[in-house]
Amino acid sequence: MTHLGETLKFLLRYTIAGLALAFLVVALRPEWLPRTMAPASALRPASYADAVQVSATAVVSIFSLRSARADDGSERQLITSLGSGVLMDPGGYILTNLHVIQDASQIRIQLTDGRVAEPRLVGIDSLTDLAALRINLSGLPTIPLGRSDTLRIGDVVLAIGNPFGLGQTVTQGIVSATGRGLGLSLIEDYIQTDAAINVGNSGGALVNARGELIGINAASLEPSLQPYGLSLPEGIGFAIPVNLARGVMAELIEHGRVLRGWLGVQAIELSPGRAAVLGLSGGGLELTEVYPDSPAHEAGLRPGDILTDIDGQRVLLRANALNLIARLKPGSEVRIAGMRGDQRFERTITVVARPD
Repeated sequence: MTHLGETLKFLLRYTIAGLALAFLVVALRPEWLPRTMAPASALRPASYADAVQVSATAVVSIFSLRSARADDGSERQLITSLGSGVLMDPGGYILTNLHVIQDASQIRIQLTDGRVAEPRLVGIDSLTDLAALRINLSGLPTIPLGRSDTLRIGDVVLAIGNPFGLGQTVTQGIVSATGRGLGLSLIEDYIQTDAAINVGNSGGALVNARGELIGINAASLEPSLQPYGLSLPEGIGFAIPVNLARGVMAELIEHGRVLRGWLGVQAIELSPGRAAVLGLSGGGLELTEVYPDSPAHEAGLRPGDILTDIDGQRVLLRANALNLIARLKPGSEVRIAGMRGDQRFERTITVVARPD
């Protein structure tokens, strides 16, 4: 018993010492303790039902009736096209893609509550493939508006629309890229996503995880790309950023069309090799044509001039330069800089409205 008692005393002594040491660590050096990471599932919502609830009622189905030739080309027939649209304000203004309603002889809007209305065409903008419609109904839902300029790669997005005429459908994905250009429209700044955007989704809403509108869904672009010898794999969709779409809609409501700035030039992007020869490590745009009597012509610009800056912003891509000029109001001034031979030049030019 004496031996057993000594053993128990020994174990108890070291147990108390260990507990005391642990207490000191917790009290004096808590940063030494291992931190438990929250599981990934705890960092994201288990459901996006709230986001859908605040946005989906503002997404409408659009049915367009148009005349088209039969496949054999023998006679014309009436066909119904499907699409979607987004109610932007309580006044009944709807934003959709132009190709959804283009050349339609009759258009019908169906709300999620079952009501049907015939809209009035407010205006179209072929350069962005957008159109504004208006319906005269009371108690209309509207979608919360977000910002597309704060999007990050990897943000969760939801695409809401009427694919294949199945009724309203929601698909989920992430922002895969921003600022995409596909060469399909003159003004492009697409959001790329892996959320499924199918036929009938065109003109529908791309919303963030809070249900705020961040883009207008574009159609399946693969058929349009065939003439360019391109093919898009499945799982790639595109949407027009809400910041661009809102500006277009405001112009359509006020003027029936979009008034854009215009200089009157055509340009191509400098290849890296040519830019190096010219000593322009940052690149630039070479003017290939200056239209007679245009603002650029009156400012003395010539084919062969290299454009490097617009209002202090370096321009490397043709699409970026086009967007910068297009956003200017007719009558406003723009400061440009560039190179002619080995001489740098600057000009202040008053832009005019882009011709139709």
